[in-house]
Amino acid sequence: MKKQFAVIGLGRFGTSVAKTLSGLDFEVLAIDSNEHRIQEISSVVTHVVQADSTDEEALRALGLRNFDVVVVAIGDDIQASILTTIIVKEIGVPKVIVKAQNELHGKVLKKVGADKVIYPERDMGQRVAHHLISKNIIEYIELSEDHSIVEIRASRDMVGKNLRQLDIRAKYGCNVIGIKTGVKMNIAPNAEELIDSEDILIVVGNNEDLQNFEKTFAE
Repeated sequence: MKKQFAVIGLGRFGTSVAKTLSGLDFEVLAIDSNEHRIQEISSVVTHVVQADSTDEEALRALGLRNFDVVVVAIGDDIQASILTTIIVKEIGVPKVIVKAQNELHGKVLKKVGADKVIYPERDMGQRVAHHLISKNIIEYIELSEDHSIVEIRASRDMVGKNLRQLDIRAKYGCNVIGIKTGVKMNIAPNAEELIDSEDILIVVGNNEDLQNFEKTFAE
C-alpha cells in the first residue's frame, strides 16, 4: 500500500508539501484551523479538516496514528508547533517531520520527539547564496551541520583535465562522488575520467572546504 501523509498547517510551505504529495498520487490529509486555507486546498488533496492541532482529542479522532508520516508545517506560532509535535508523537505516529523557524526552535522540537526537523527558509537562503557565489552551482544539499553535497557545472578550468590532474581531494578536501553528462550518471568516477564542458560534478565535503572549492572555480 502507498504511504499515507497528513500535513498540519497550510501556509505556503505546508500547502506546497500537501499539493506535491497529492500530485504524486499519495493520500493526503490536510489540517488547518483556518477555514479559508482549508477551502483553497479542498479540491487538491484527499481529505481536508478544519481543526485546532493543539487539541489532542481532535487529532486522535482523525486517526492520525494510522498515517505513515505527519508533517507539522505550522508557521509563526512556535508554541503551537511544539505542542502539536508532542501530541502527534504521543498519539503514535511513526514519523513526524516538523518545520522549524530557527535553530533553537529546532533543538526543542528534537527534544520533544520530532523525527526530522527541517528549516525551509534557511535552506532556501543557503541555496540562493551558493547560486550567487557562482552561476555554475546547480544544487546545494545540506547533509549535516558540517557537511553538504554540491552539484557544480564544469568550469573552463576543469574542462579537458581528468580528476587526477584536478586533484580535488588533496587540494580542497572534497570528494567527487559522481559525474552527470546529460541523463547519464557516472557513480564513483575513476581518476582518469576526463571532464567535458557539459559535465556536472557531484561533490561532497565539509562546508568550509566546499566553499573554498566553489570560490576557486566560480565563473
